[in-house]
Amino acid sequence: MTEKLQLTTSDRRKVWWRSTFLQGSWNYERMQNLGWAYALIPAIKRLYTTKEERSAALERHLEFFNTHPYIASPILGVTLALEEEKANGAEIDDTAIQGVKIGMMGPLAGIGDPVFWFTIRPILGALGASLAQAGNILGPIIFFLGWNIIRMSFLWYTQELGYKAGSEITKDLSGGILQDITKGASILGMFILAALVERWVSVATVLNLPPTTLSKGAYIEFPKGNVTGSQLREILANVDSGLSLTKEQANPLQGQLDGLIPGLLGLLLTFFCMWLLKKKVSPIIIILGLFVAGVILHVVGFM
Repeated sequence: MTEKLQLTTSDRRKVWWRSTFLQGSWNYERMQNLGWAYALIPAIKRLYTTKEERSAALERHLEFFNTHPYIASPILGVTLALEEEKANGAEIDDTAIQGVKIGMMGPLAGIGDPVFWFTIRPILGALGASLAQAGNILGPIIFFLGWNIIRMSFLWYTQELGYKAGSEITKDLSGGILQDITKGASILGMFILAALVERWVSVATVLNLPPTTLSKGAYIEFPKGNVTGSQLREILANVDSGLSLTKEQANPLQGQLDGLIPGLLGLLLTFFCMWLLKKKVSPIIIILGLFVAGVILHVVGFM
């Protein structure tokens, strides 16, 4: 019976240290994937011995990954536990590992900004700045030390928490716990991505449909000749009440689309990009194509 492969504390500390460089090679195609794979190299070297196994492990961790850089640590911990069990012969496929990563990175990403950028850092910054304004050299020192102690401690302890939680998850693979978690994480991830599409993908057209002729009483009928003071007051009151200034009302295409389904063009563009990716079109080609198409559509007056 072969001895069970297990990551040592030293291995996990190496992963923890490397995770601080998660965004050191950020890219538009797969975001933080290079930094993620770089952080996992010490664990991969410990768990896998052959060149083929190590290459396969690196390849599965070069897929898309993006979350708050500090909140990635518990996901790293869970991934370490899954890789450890996989190296020991557990039936964990690449899809399961990627599904857990995707399912966790979306919900956890929303925690990082309010906790770190909007709470801890401003508090430490205000404390350091107040001391610095008084001429106290401890101001920048307190900010630097306080921020990095909190940040590094959080990365280590949440990585360990994820590692231990991941080990518990993988103890009952036969009971389907991992499969259930993977499925649930994937569903949650899809909901998060769908919400982000509506928020981040904005496509608007400036085309106008034939104008709508308003019925009498829906627009202001300006008197002929000079306008008296009482007539001007009446006109201004009609404007405040919402009456149109013209008999014909503009009918923008974007307004009709928003009335049908808000964000419809962005949704269609997302589906189109998904279709291109399914056809093995390079993401770089898609990005360049969208840039060129956007410029052309703007020049011809569509956007």
